[in-house]
Order: sequence, then structure tokens, then C-alpha cells
Amino acid sequence: MTDIKKTWLLYLKAFLLFLTGFVSSLILVFFNFNFKTTLLLLLAMWSFCRAYYFAFYVIQHYVDPTYKFSGLIDFAIYSIKNRRKFSQKISR
Repeated sequence: MTDIKKTWLLYLKAFLLFLTGFVSSLILVFFNFNFKTTLLLLLAMWSFCRAYYFAFYVIQHYVDPTYKFSGLIDFAIYSIKNRRKFSQKISR
């Protein structure tokens, strides 16, 4: 499968992903409407967004500029392969 080259398709994909998350969140809150559920849902969404940002932006711009990503599975493989390198940097 090739990369999406058309800009409008990228925007459509982003919109559909946003719409899916938004509708799913609304349905979850609707079926179990209370403060705890809403707060935990918002916290989970925020945490996953920050983890995604770390996995790609922070690693690529601050830890390893040679790292180029294509997905979370590639990031997991990269992390496992470079575990020693990370532990050496932390111990310094």
C-alpha cells in the first residue's frame, strides 16, 4: 500500500478519525453519564495524545534525529532495539 498523496484525502482521513473519536466519546458518556466517567475519559484521551506526541515528535526531534516513524508498532520495535542505548543515557 502506498502513502496517501492527495491533500484532500489526508484532511478527510483526519476528519473521519476525529468524528469517530467524538461520536464514540459521546456515546460512552451518554450510556454512563456521571462525572467520574467523563473525567476519566478526558484524562485517557489527553494521556494517549501526549504519549503519541512523545512517541513521534519528542523521539524524532530530541532523542534520535535519524529515527523516522511509520506507526506505533515501528516505535515499539525501535524502543525494544534501543533499550540499552536509553538505559545508558539515563544512568549518566
